Amino acid sequence: MTSQLKVGVWDYDHARSLFDGTVKIDGFDATFESAGIVSEIFERMVRDQAYDVAELGLTFYLRTLDLEESPFIALPIFPNRHFRHSAIWVNTDSGITSPRDLVGKTIGEFATYGHDAGIWPKGILSDDYGFTPDQARWVVGGTNRPMKPFDFIPFLHPSDVDVQLAPEGRTLGSMLEAGEIDALISALVPQEVLQGSTKIAPLFPDYELVERDYYRRTGIYPIMHTIVVRREYLAQHPELPRAVYDGFSTSRDIAVGRLEHGRMEQHIESLVPWSSPLYERNRTLLASDHWAYGVEANRVAVDTFLRYTFEQGLSKRRLTPEDIFVPDLLDT
Repeated sequence: MTSQLKVGVWDYDHARSLFDGTVKIDGFDATFESAGIVSEIFERMVRDQAYDVAELGLTFYLRTLDLEESPFIALPIFPNRHFRHSAIWVNTDSGITSPRDLVGKTIGEFATYGHDAGIWPKGILSDDYGFTPDQARWVVGGTNRPMKPFDFIPFLHPSDVDVQLAPEGRTLGSMLEAGEIDALISALVPQEVLQGSTKIAPLFPDYELVERDYYRRTGIYPIMHTIVVRREYLAQHPELPRAVYDGFSTSRDIAVGRLEHGRMEQHIESLVPWSSPLYERNRTLLASDHWAYGVEANRVAVDTFLRYTFEQGLSKRRLTPEDIFVPDLLDT
């Protein structure tokens, strides 16, 4: 008899075969649920434990480990990765033309201090350019709509870092365009940029080249999210981690296979013109397993994120990959 399993994950192309039932979670009758924005899945899981297995931002998961009774443990599955030099925006009148110019400035950050797309840029700015968060002032809010910081996780920041909340009713995007903040780190592109504003520009105008160079130097394709399981459910189903890992891996392999097959017909299924040349450039640069799951293939990226989290004052101790993943999958 199979057990019921409720899974919350965004509708990524590499998860689609799970959603449509092409791939099963062996031994479980799994149902999959997505959301309008992925943070809704995070909130449902953290606030209500609405799923047995769910996608969770890596920094959000790490904050749950500091709770008196940590409710989740992670599986080394990474549904969301993104290079994040492109997540840093500046006001064109701010005088910021290089990372070192961020010193003494006021910088906005989306949703909380230390969201996934914030920890990576701050760490990279520190490692590669010598800029650390304590050298600036920070304002937390919504990029494209007014919002208070996420309240389903602890709102943390080091005591030596000046962190304020955005004024009531204001968005960070509009504040950046008006020059009320000098820069912004955000997983979301400011709508003012999408509307053609000349007052906002990326800190790295050639960010694709910078990000490609970063990958060549480090081998890191930054990880944003992981998959977690409720510890209570895991205690009843110890076979779950391997079954979920295998299911997500098979679904990813199908998505990769579609892209590889698409080379023959120049990816005519895509709405994006010239997607084949882009795919070929990426195929040349990125390792064939650049979207690998498992601990060892991602050890450097995960350990770097854990170091950044500790250095930025968002974890109580310097964690290792062995501390955050389910023991049964440490051999992956």
